[in-house]
Amino acid sequence: MKKNYGTAYAAPQALWLTVFFAAPLLIIIAYSFLKKGLYGGVELEFSLRAYTDMANPTLLRVALKTLWVSLAATVATILIALPCGYSVARSQNQAIRLFLVIVPFWTNFLVRIYAWIAILGNEGFLNQALRFLGFRPEGYQFLYNQGAVILVLVYMYLPYAILPLFSTIDKFDFTLLEAARDLGASRMQSYIKVMLPNIRGGVVTAVLFTFIPIFGAYAVPLLIGGKDSYMLGNVIADQVTKTRNWPLAAAISMTVTLITAIAVFLFALKKPKEHLEVADVDPASIGHDLLVSKVRVKTMHKKGGER
Repeated sequence: MKKNYGTAYAAPQALWLTVFFAAPLLIIIAYSFLKKGLYGGVELEFSLRAYTDMANPTLLRVALKTLWVSLAATVATILIALPCGYSVARSQNQAIRLFLVIVPFWTNFLVRIYAWIAILGNEGFLNQALRFLGFRPEGYQFLYNQGAVILVLVYMYLPYAILPLFSTIDKFDFTLLEAARDLGASRMQSYIKVMLPNIRGGVVTAVLFTFIPIFGAYAVPLLIGGKDSYMLGNVIADQVTKTRNWPLAAAISMTVTLITAIAVFLFALKKPKEHLEVADVDPASIGHDLLVSKVRVKTMHKKGGER
């Protein structure tokens, strides 16, 4: 009789998740419903004050700014990562290009941030280059604004988007693009109508891998954006270390966690279908022949997969 070692193998993982994820999360939830201590910390008295304090107009503005920056940075990251992932997948030197994508991970996160400060600073490389070329952007700072924050966030999390997209694109059957072109589709139509639906799983993963950490970003807004570009991660840190309002910090943390959980749930509902979606191409935009041939293309692809 075979022994089932599944429980034994899962026990260390379950213990790890309980100690380092579930327990801290429960503590944060509990803190959010307690009263702020007179000298910091919490008092063991039930209170909803932390959640009512979140209706503060200043905090709401920071929340909206955080959402805007996160969405803008995520969209920009995906738009850049898609052609990059495609380039790596179609390259004859995949190992070299993957190496170039992964290299930034070898450098400390803060070191990369300070490298951008050296580039964008008033006496940084970019300003000096513009002055050398005869441009003098007097009164304008490349640092300490939302644009700089979005730029650096895109740079920081671009590899997280490229890798899942590369993995999905690498498995895509590119003969389908040729079939779509033969049936009258333009190059752009074949990418949008044929390729994108079939790599949707990679796109969803890339969005989650970028949006979630960006939404909770702390170091980049602090060092690149300054006070005017504070995000919710910075507010949480200030409530813990400066104001010492731990219940409010816990309540904001739970709100951030809830928003990211909702994002994950919504994207999970968009789970890609297993069947080929080339039949979704609009025949009127490509040609009448596609209407006759689309079933044939699906059948050929299905038979090829069975072989």
